[in-house]
Amino acid sequence: MRHARYVLLVSVVVLAAACGGPVTPRQATAAGAAAAPTSRPPAVTATVTAVPSVPNPRVGAIFLGGQSLHTCSASVVHSTTADLILTAAHCLAAGVEGWFVPAFAESATPQEFWHVDEVYLDPRWVATQDPLADFAVARVSRQGDGSVESVVGGGLTIGSGPQPGTDVAVTGYGLGVGGAPVGCTARVTMDRGYPEIRCAGLVDGTSGSPWLAGTTVVGVTGGLDGGGCDETVSYTPPFGAAVVELLARAEAGGPADDAPSAFEDDC
Repeated sequence: MRHARYVLLVSVVVLAAACGGPVTPRQATAAGAAAAPTSRPPAVTATVTAVPSVPNPRVGAIFLGGQSLHTCSASVVHSTTADLILTAAHCLAAGVEGWFVPAFAESATPQEFWHVDEVYLDPRWVATQDPLADFAVARVSRQGDGSVESVVGGGLTIGSGPQPGTDVAVTGYGLGVGGAPVGCTARVTMDRGYPEIRCAGLVDGTSGSPWLAGTTVVGVTGGLDGGGCDETVSYTPPFGAAVVELLARAEAGGPADDAPSAFEDDC
């Protein structure tokens, strides 16, 4: 199972939002444990558990197809335009209106919703939905009182992907109506080129959650298998020059991109 396992099928999102009821995330599927090598036992990284968290002003929920059902998570990032957020690319879909609510907690007034105006994607994601490029920058706006950064107190900076052994704090929103964020601090390992953490309880909807080292975003939940097939394990696409270049393109206000309308993980 996992963050993208609801597959971003637009009809499902819109139907669930229209029904107005809570959405229960799928139950986790236990992953089979690989046999340990006989010559040397593998290093063991403890699994921690996500717990309800105080909302972070710079982290919020993404809503698609309406303002009832939040389907992903995102964060405000610092930019010269002061109006950009960062999430997973698979969290957005062409032709589906999106909104962002920073520091969402249980409910939000209409004035708290920021409209997703433009989406910027890595060319690899647009062409083939390459999981190494599962990140997106989006421009948001609302009527009234200035930029999103001015409201939340500034944006987070974007840094390079975390090295193994780094502790990162992850906060996100489970798929549903209402609810508060959950989060944990976990140690990074590597799996097939993707940074990985072991934190139980980061359920569907936490895709796009920032991985924070202090106030620096070093990853977003996504990438391999849409963030992971087992809710005890989460991945991020490796951050580097491509993310920085994408942010610069969004700051410059160049042509935006159309996100694919659906996403299939390999779970």
